[in-house]
Amino acid sequence: MPKITFLPHETICPQGKTIDVEPGTTILDAALAHEIEIDHACEKSCSCTTCHVIIRQGLSSLIEAGDVENDMLDKAWGLEMESRLSCQAIVAETDLTVEIPRYTLNMVSERH
Repeated sequence: MPKITFLPHETICPQGKTIDVEPGTTILDAALAHEIEIDHACEKSCSCTTCHVIIRQGLSSLIEAGDVENDMLDKAWGLEMESRLSCQAIVAETDLTVEIPRYTLNMVSERH
C-alpha cells in the first residue's frame, strides 16, 4: 500500500504526517480521511485552485493532468512544475511526498 507524506504546513498539518492510502484514491480524499483539512472550495469539481499541492516526490507515478486541471492550475498561487490539484491527482502504487502551499486563493473560506 502506498504512503503519502505530507510535509509540515504551519496551520493545516504543523507536524507533517505520513498516511497509508489505497491506490485509486485522490490525494485530497486521502488527506481529508486522515484529518488533513486541505481547502476544497469547489467540492472537488476541478473548478478552483484551493486544493493546490506540490508533489515533491512521486510525480511521475500520477496520471498526467488533463486540460481542465492545467487551465485551473494556471490560476494557482505559487505554481510550480510539480503542482497538481489534489482533487484530481490519483494515487497509484508509488509513495508520494506532498507539500501544501502556504497560501491559497480561497475567497469563501471562513478562516480568513
